[in-house]
Amino acid sequence: MSTILTDSKLQPIAEKVKAGERLTIEDGLYLFESPDLLGIGQLANQVNQKKNGDNVYFIQNMYINPTNVCEANCGFCGFKRKPGQEGAYTMDGEALLKYVEERWNDNIREFHIVGGHNHEVPFDYYLDTIRTLKKHYPKVTVKAYTGAEIEFFSRISGLSMKEVLEELIKAGLDTLPGGGAEILTERYREKMSPDKASTDQWLEAHEIAHGLGLKTHATMLYGSIETLEERLIHMDRLRQLQDRTNGYMVFIPLAMQPRSINANLKRRTSAFDDMRTLAISRLMLDNFDHVKAYWINIGVQLTQMALAFGSSDIHGTLIEERISHSVGALTSQGITRDELIHLIKSANKTPIERDTFYNTVKTY
Repeated sequence: MSTILTDSKLQPIAEKVKAGERLTIEDGLYLFESPDLLGIGQLANQVNQKKNGDNVYFIQNMYINPTNVCEANCGFCGFKRKPGQEGAYTMDGEALLKYVEERWNDNIREFHIVGGHNHEVPFDYYLDTIRTLKKHYPKVTVKAYTGAEIEFFSRISGLSMKEVLEELIKAGLDTLPGGGAEILTERYREKMSPDKASTDQWLEAHEIAHGLGLKTHATMLYGSIETLEERLIHMDRLRQLQDRTNGYMVFIPLAMQPRSINANLKRRTSAFDDMRTLAISRLMLDNFDHVKAYWINIGVQLTQMALAFGSSDIHGTLIEERISHSVGALTSQGITRDELIHLIKSANKTPIERDTFYNTVKTY
């Protein structure tokens, strides 16, 4: 497949991509500067085609946020509440099961669980959340607790991060979600998430999880104060860990959502930035099988476009997503399987319903 480049300066990068050579941060910076967005998209598409052909994956999943009480003060969060604040909640076992039962259908394969760093409850609360779900829904994969939450559990329990993860696995944990990464540089974290795990702690949580046999997910929250170089440093740090462990299944770039649903266009990432960031992620992360276009953040139509810019996964049905919607996401909170299949098929791709670990459930 030949690539038509309108920017001749992209040619050396295109040759590296074709030869399967790893791109540098300097290469990545030029990809962010180049005017030839379509050329970059074509290069990313070629990489994805080699890895995944025309297959595009999705899952039927349910989001659960057991508590929104949080000790942290992140500059981008509209979800958290302080103890006793209006709207603060912490589900007990009964409320948790009621929440799931009201939204349940028999095709759900994954519970995606993240919440606040609630220091009002002990570590046992977080273990019991998993135990309760596993007891009542033993066949559903539990994807729970970000790398930042693992570090938080270590602090409140007095256990090491390894011991925390061992306890969670005993309770029924199957995989870690990719959240809490934000941008993996300390300049960013000191400004935007000063109370949460450091860069090294977040990476360490995932490295320990990989060592214990868990496959995990990785995200990047872009579109605020980070520099383009910091986005690339973030990707490089994930790439280096993946070289060591091969424990990541997918990379998920997440567009920052503004505080208000009525925020103007200037407060949102542009479609051009979203497509470029997805394509560059595919080109930089040569040792990741999948790059996900997260429809909750960029909308279903841009998600469909992303399938020509290197993405091989469009996430899932969700049922009810709260965190992005608490800060102005414009998308619906859930989507049906039929809509996801239509979205993929009308991009001339093959819809593959998957489980959490990218095993095929059904090809449509």
